[in-house]
Amino acid sequence: MDEFDFIATYLAPLAGKGGLDLRDDAAVLTPRGGKDLILTKDAMVEGVHFPKGHYGGDTAEKLLRVNLSDLAAKGARPIGYLLSIVWPDNIDPVHFKGFAAGLSDVQKAYDFELLGGDTTRSNGPMVVSASLIGEVPKGDMVMRKGAQIGDDIWVSGTLGDAYLGLQNVLGKVLKPVPKAQAIWHFEEAYYRPEPRLLLRKPLREYATACADISDGLLADAGHIARASACHFDIELGALPLSSFAKDWARGDEARLIELFTAGDDYELVFTAPAAVREALSARAENLGCTITRVGRVTDGQGAVLRGESGDVIKVPQSGYKHF
Repeated sequence: MDEFDFIATYLAPLAGKGGLDLRDDAAVLTPRGGKDLILTKDAMVEGVHFPKGHYGGDTAEKLLRVNLSDLAAKGARPIGYLLSIVWPDNIDPVHFKGFAAGLSDVQKAYDFELLGGDTTRSNGPMVVSASLIGEVPKGDMVMRKGAQIGDDIWVSGTLGDAYLGLQNVLGKVLKPVPKAQAIWHFEEAYYRPEPRLLLRKPLREYATACADISDGLLADAGHIARASACHFDIELGALPLSSFAKDWARGDEARLIELFTAGDDYELVFTAPAAVREALSARAENLGCTITRVGRVTDGQGAVLRGESGDVIKVPQSGYKHF
């Protein structure tokens, strides 16, 4: 099967009207009146972002989900995406169907479509990337720049589960050994992070700044702090953990820090004025989304974790770094 057969068999059925059935070398997209287009792109490399040999639906799902998380952080609704796949030379075509099925599942879950892209082969690892396109009402994109002194700091969902899922996928022994239900929960968090798109309207209405948590909470909070020229005080004891992660950490401060700095959570960290605290909490609850207030924006620079005593906790590394 060559690349044209692969496209016609597995990708063309995923294409929307703007993708022109993937029979052209470009796509067409007409923005709706009163909307801004929001663009984001992420790449994933075999052995870096996903385990070696995982060429099927899990990798396809994660690729789209992590990009959707970026759109969620901007308060955007997804419209479509461009896809690039570099298959390894030794790829077994049996993986093609599973990869396409993973794409299809995410498209159906979040109502957006494939517009086009490129596929090729290399003697190196598998590399996949997606460029997602979303929309927001004109002028309403939530940026990293915008946090104000006195704002509350919020986090969606729970943190650390994906890190524990990765450890299990890599065959590392977690001690204490989690129960089977916990292992399933961790691996699901790693392969299928839940983009918080349901929060996009409350974010546009209440948030002053936002980022998704891809490299670890402290690192991504630091990105907002730098863009906003302010300081983030985050309380270690306030950070949200699933019951499964709590069982694993068992109050061990070093393990807690490990969970919050590892990355791959794809939750949101955002700021909002203290005056809207109750309204924001109510909106999130009505949407079935858990958000937790974890700290406060203060004067200064950077982001820190504070323990129960109020002292700053020394963190060896604030988050994942590619270089």
